[in-house]
Amino acid sequence: MALDSNPTLASRPVKEVYAVSRLVREAKRVLEGSFPLTWVEGEISNLAMPASGHIYFTLKDEAAQVRCAMFRTRNRNLRFTPKNGLQVLLRVRVTLYEGRGEFQCVVEHMEEAGSGALQRAYEALKHRLGDEGLFDSEHKKILPALPQRIGIISSPDGAAVHDILTVLNRRFPAAKVILYPVAVQGTDSAKQITKAIKLAEKRNECDVLIMSRGGGSLEDLWSFNDEQLARSIFACKLPIISAVGHEVDFTIADFVADVRAATPSAAAELAVPDGIALLNQVSRYSQRLLLIIKHLIQTERNQLKLLKQGLTNPLVAIGQNMQSVDRIEQRLHRAWRQIVKDKQQQAGYWTVRLTHPQAKIDAQQHRLLQLSARLEQQVKKGLTTHQYRLTSLLQRFQSLSLLNDIQKRQADIEQTNKVLTSSIQQKIDGKRALLSAQMRTLAAVSPLSTLERGYSITTSLRNNEVLLNSKQAEVGQHVNVQLQQGKLHCQITKIKHD
Repeated sequence: MALDSNPTLASRPVKEVYAVSRLVREAKRVLEGSFPLTWVEGEISNLAMPASGHIYFTLKDEAAQVRCAMFRTRNRNLRFTPKNGLQVLLRVRVTLYEGRGEFQCVVEHMEEAGSGALQRAYEALKHRLGDEGLFDSEHKKILPALPQRIGIISSPDGAAVHDILTVLNRRFPAAKVILYPVAVQGTDSAKQITKAIKLAEKRNECDVLIMSRGGGSLEDLWSFNDEQLARSIFACKLPIISAVGHEVDFTIADFVADVRAATPSAAAELAVPDGIALLNQVSRYSQRLLLIIKHLIQTERNQLKLLKQGLTNPLVAIGQNMQSVDRIEQRLHRAWRQIVKDKQQQAGYWTVRLTHPQAKIDAQQHRLLQLSARLEQQVKKGLTTHQYRLTSLLQRFQSLSLLNDIQKRQADIEQTNKVLTSSIQQKIDGKRALLSAQMRTLAAVSPLSTLERGYSITTSLRNNEVLLNSKQAEVGQHVNVQLQQGKLHCQITKIKHD
């Protein structure tokens, strides 16, 4: 009745009537379909963090506000604690809370607005330079094994320089250090660092560069995420070690540099070798060289001994040949006597058998005498021939002067041995002189040598800090003055700043 009595409603045709829940669901579907994941920035207010682990707050700016909810499964990844008044950057899904029919945002990710923008810029630059190949290992230069001069690009007042110098003095005090003072934080710091790199490359007075500063926030380290600085590092012909921030901090300069060190102290350890270990290695090499030289000398001596033993004395050979001739002569005499004896026996046999073979016997005896004479003549001729050959051989051996040649060769071998021993000793003396020079160099840069020249080291009695600048001291302050021998306990009565 009430509907019929209302002329306005009665005149309008009603197509469909929605339930409230259905209307809210339809509106929620339209909102979620129209707005995908969206980034929104604003200020947190009305923050609520109940025991359930969910986070509820209002995100507002100068003209509007919207309710937000971040559920426990998402806020576990937060790197900071949300607070009222904090400017944040959110990635949200736009939706409706059906229970109250309210428009709200469900937060998928939250970060601080300032650092979030810097982080996005950092990631974008890192991706772009990486695609250009500035981070590729094939462009990395090898650090020198034994640098003579080390350049440090850093703030002269920072703790990073002190840490680097301490490690360098401990590990390799012979290396010279050149400091290129720059600002490592602020609007102009990236340009100063770029200019220092180009200056060091132009002067070409360093073997390696260390670019360093202490730790800090992303904003503090932002100078080392500068694109021009990254390209200057890449183009520099000198090897560069980047030691920016703490071990967990990474900057664009770290990726472009030839070597990245976790800390300034680690950069110094990478730049120079351990001097004590180097001296120990030289000592080991010297000992090995001496052993090798002794082994070579002993080998040559053994070879010389074998050569001496292998040479045959010609007198021994002649004596052996003469013994052979004597044996042959004795054999010929025995054979001749045996032949004569046999012939005599044969003649006696025929004499017994024949009645009167006198003529034949005389002929045989005559023949026997002729044969005996010929045999004796042949024996004497053979002996004469062998004696002549032996005399000729003896004269030839003596004319060749083999003994003199052997003595000469022995003298040459002894001279070669002396030359080899002298050369080896010279090499050993040269290595010892080089080692002594390096030890004198180490002693020259030692703080004790500085004290011997009349200088002193002044430290604060309060914190044992070395005073390098008059601004570090105060009137009335007690200090210790380290001399070459002994210490002085002093009180400052007047300060003059140069």
